[in-house]
Amino acid sequence: MRRRNLVVILFFGLALLLASAGKAQDQVSSDSTRRVVRKVVPNYPELAKKMNLGGTVRILATVAPDGTVRSVEARGGSPLLIKAAEDSLYKWKFASAAVETKESVELHFNPQ
Repeated sequence: MRRRNLVVILFFGLALLLASAGKAQDQVSSDSTRRVVRKVVPNYPELAKKMNLGGTVRILATVAPDGTVRSVEARGGSPLLIKAAEDSLYKWKFASAAVETKESVELHFNPQ
């Protein structure tokens, strides 16, 4: 039991150290070559709220020619925030293009 508690404390301590100061949750920046048609703001995880955890999650998204997000790959950010960011990005819609593209996206979380 003590060992489990220690592991949990170490995990959350590490997550706090890795988290950078976040901007407003609804701010999203993109190095996109394609225009974003629809953005979906990520749900802020309850555990992250309780821990007052904020930060930026960087994701590389593969976007189909029709503008739908086919796959996402986390490139950085707190493990507690990555899942929420990925789930949100799958709901995004980009402008149509002739070919599949890779889009770099940052999602910012602020616990306030």
